[in-house]
Amino acid sequence: MVERLARGATTVGELAAPLAMSLPAVMKHLAVLEAAGVIQTQKVGRVRTCTLQPGSLDVLREWVEHQQTAWERALDDLGEFIDTQTKGNDHD
Repeated sequence: MVERLARGATTVGELAAPLAMSLPAVMKHLAVLEAAGVIQTQKVGRVRTCTLQPGSLDVLREWVEHQQTAWERALDDLGEFIDTQTKGNDHD
């Protein structure tokens, strides 16, 4: 959904069309994105249009980068631990 919205505003129906989800499920996802400030929706008559909020993905990108750094550090530590265990077993 976010990838599609990055190309421009679209209706809920257009967002839902290619997805293997019910319309209520799509609406729930959109409600979460709107509550998080990622998208904005506007209803005109019976048509709800969704727009990606400029800069809203910057916060997500920063969070992902922080998580990536933490996981890389943890994996490096795990690798070092495994190396020390493997070297210790070489003497058996």
